[in-house]
Amino acid sequence: MVRRWSRHPRCVSLARAELRTALAGWGLSEWEESAVLVLSELLTNAGQHARVSPGRKIETRFRPLGDGVRIEVHDASDVPPRPREPEPGACGGRGLVLVGALADRWGYGTRRGPGKVVWAEFGSVKLAP
Repeated sequence: MVRRWSRHPRCVSLARAELRTALAGWGLSEWEESAVLVLSELLTNAGQHARVSPGRKIETRFRPLGDGVRIEVHDASDVPPRPREPEPGACGGRGLVLVGALADRWGYGTRRGPGKVVWAEFGSVKLAP
């Protein structure tokens, strides 16, 4: 399932609903809580940090992996995601740490065209990035 989103924050909740629907349709609802949270983090990061020309969209892709799911967030920025060590009491900076804790695997890579893809996988079946 492929969808394109603006950088507007309300698109995060719309994308979460799409993922919930996809997981239910694939019989993978057991991944819903973790997968939706990871999608929120990746999509929010793309919206906040992917400084690109106006009109560029963020793309999400979801696909089943046997008993799991792969989530991808594509954006037009070449800047790689970097986990940070947030200061105690800081309101942000924990997103990629959370992604690493919840997903079985995650990473990033280049994509066809400008930018990068950041992905996360849940379940025992893994695909190479």
